Formats: sequence, structure tokens, C-alpha cells
Amino acid sequence: MKISVRNLEPTKVRLTVTVDPEEFEPYLDAARKEIAKQVNIPGFRKGHVPGKIIDQRIGFASVAGEAINNGIGELYSKAAEQKELRPMDQPKLDVKEVPASAKDETRLKFTAEVEVRPKFDLPELDGMRIEVAKPAVTDEDVNARLENLRQRFGTLVGVDRPATKGDFANIDLAAEIDGESVDSQEGVSYELGSGTMLDGLDEALDGLSAGEETTFESTLEGGDHAGQKAQVKVKVNSVKAEELPELNDDFAQEASEFDTLDELKADVRKQCERDAEGQQATAARDAFIAKLQESVEIPVPKGIKQNLVAEHLKSMTPDPESATDEQKKEAEESAEKELRDQITLDALAEKLDVQVSQSDVMNFLASIAQQYGMEPNRFISAIIQNGQIGSAVQEVGRSKGMLAGMRAVVFVDPEGNELDLSQFLGEDEAEAEAQESVEAASAAAAVADEIASEDKAENAE
Repeated sequence: MKISVRNLEPTKVRLTVTVDPEEFEPYLDAARKEIAKQVNIPGFRKGHVPGKIIDQRIGFASVAGEAINNGIGELYSKAAEQKELRPMDQPKLDVKEVPASAKDETRLKFTAEVEVRPKFDLPELDGMRIEVAKPAVTDEDVNARLENLRQRFGTLVGVDRPATKGDFANIDLAAEIDGESVDSQEGVSYELGSGTMLDGLDEALDGLSAGEETTFESTLEGGDHAGQKAQVKVKVNSVKAEELPELNDDFAQEASEFDTLDELKADVRKQCERDAEGQQATAARDAFIAKLQESVEIPVPKGIKQNLVAEHLKSMTPDPESATDEQKKEAEESAEKELRDQITLDALAEKLDVQVSQSDVMNFLASIAQQYGMEPNRFISAIIQNGQIGSAVQEVGRSKGMLAGMRAVVFVDPEGNELDLSQFLGEDEAEAEAQESVEAASAAAAVADEIASEDKAENAE
């Protein structure tokens, strides 16, 4: 097999592959055997028709077409591996030349354009020291958590005044487009200022009392008319304010197992300190990846970036086509960082010769299924059927490589004291399995959401 590689972009190449007849022949033979199982030719048993007869009766062009369809993917993979390329997307294949007959000396020739992982040298991990800020817990952190606890034990009390931010209003909604009713809801409880429903609703409700109504324009976010402008009438049925309990010993006894407020505060501070340690581990991870990227230029594949930007915009706005410049910039920056981090971790896993076993992947997927409350076998089958098992393998490899790399370097605080992150990184691979699952969960989350949506639709029927 003759292979030439042309660099089209820093992260895109075109392979031109010319296949020798003896390499193509096994695919032709396999195609003949497959065709022989499907045709009836007088004088021969089905499935036992000689290859020459298949060429004569069915036509060599059909045989060659079947062989190419079934074999070009494997031939491309062999060519990419031989040239030590690391494809990041599916290739665009184009067959250029095909032999016209079994005796034709014309060789199969095709091209493959594909975006690949750029080549770069990562710094050595041995002796690397990375500074990470100390976790700090302030009185404000403790008070904020106590305030959240108070809100959990708060009660709603009806008030005879206009609604304002933080109040809960019971409302009726009715949407019209060109004077025609398209949607309506009654008795909806809504917290002013939460921004969880229609754009403009908070402004419309602010200052309204029970029994009053108003109309505002908004873009519908669901249903058959999602994305369309509508005139929305909102009526306030009642207004309630949240009444919070006082912070005292009685509250401590009601909200916890402690007898005094001081004991509750001390426990809340410990919780904040544990969270701060977790945040420090996250900061260490980010600092580690940034350190690897510090002295290298990592271009990102344009096509993959474009698709990823589109995905980010879909999650940011119901109408990506009308996204603001700020949203587009944020989506682009997020996509670039995500791709650079993935590329860096892929290179690190390769540098450290990380091996991903079948049990690694199955345990990872089973843990994700458990997080989503799904039956593991069904979830894993869905991953395989959707062709995403490769992505799961890649994510587990990235996570294992990252954890192994972080265990190989030294993290220090601003004073130069070494940090012990073993509770987050594990002392070895076995102890880090749970962390790997958390780090790589996003790879399977989309599939889990899809399965959950399917189940919801089935139950609705």
C-alpha cells in the first residue's frame, strides 16, 4: 500500500492511498462470497458459486463496489496508523480509481481528508512543581450556607402589597400570536427575579398586586411555537413573601442534630472547609493542564471547533441563529478551551502509555448509569448502539492519564508547602476509579439524557 500525506491545515491532512492488488484481493473475495449467499445461479448451490462466475454473472463492478464499501474503512485506518496520524473526526473518503476487471492492473486509489490531533511535545513531569492557592473559608461563606439552610425551613406568607423581587406569585399566563391563542397556563407558582420562565416576566410582574394583570412581549421557549414572538398576558392571583426563621438555638435544634447555634455554625464551617479542599483539587487539575500547555502551541481543528461552537450556542439560546456577539464569543472560547484540554490529555495519556481495559470502560459506564438511576446493561447497550463506546474509551483514557500525571508532579501552596491531594487523586489506579468516573461523566451524559427523554415519552403515551 502506497500512502502519501499532504498537510492542508495545521490540523487537517489529505491521505492519498494506493492499494496493491494482493491487498485488495481479500476484500474482493469476501465480497464475492457475500454476494454468492444472496443470489440464485442455475447449476450452483446458494453460497457456493465460484468467484469467477460471480464476476461474470453479477459483474466485476458490483463486486468491486461491495469490496470497497466493506473494506475502505479498514484500509483507511491502516494507512492512518502507518503514518502515525491521530484522527479526531470521521474522514471524508473519495474513491479515485478502481480496477475494471479481475485482470485489470489498475490499482484501487482513494483519498481521505481528516482532521487530526496536532503533534507537539509535552514538558517532562519529573521535577515539575505547580503552585495552587490555599483554600480559604471566610465568615461570609459560613453565613451564606446558614442562609441557604434558613431558606430550606422558610415558609410562604400571603402579603397585601405589590410583588417584588424574591416574592412568590401565583399567576395565570396566556400567549397570543397575531391575536390567536397559542398557549395558556393557570395557577403557576413563580419566584420573581429567578428568570426561570419567559424573558420579560420578571419586569412585568414587578409592582403588580393580587388581582392585577398586564401584557408583555416575549419569545416562547417551548411547544409548537418555540422561538416565535408572542403577546403574553399575565394575571396575578396572589402574592406571598418568604418568612425565614431566626438564627438561634431553637433553629439549630429544628434544622440539625445540634442543640446550639454555635455547634451548628462549627459544623457548617467544617463543611465549608471540606468543600474548599475539593475546590483546591479542582484548581490543581486546572493548573496542571495549564502548566502542560504553558510552553506549547496547540492549534484546534476548525471543523470540530465549528460543530462544538454550534453545540454550545444551542445550550445558551433557543435560537442560535440570533445569538449575540457576546454569546458567540463565549461559545467560541469555551469550545477552544475544551478542545485544547482534550488534545492535551490525549497526548498525555499517550506519553504515559495509559492502558484502558474493558473493565475500566464498563465500570465507568455502570457508574454513570447509576448516577442517572438507569439499568446499567441497558445504558451500556445504548452507548454501543449509538457508536459512542469509542468516546467512552477515550474519556476514560484521558482521565486515567490526567490522574497519573497529577500523581507524578508536586503541588505546593503559595508558601512552598507541599499539598496532599491523595484523597482526590488516589494513591494508585484502583483508588482513583471513582474519581475517573466523575471526571469523565460528560462523555455519557448526553446518552443518559436521551434515554431518559425516551422513557418519559413512552410513559406519556
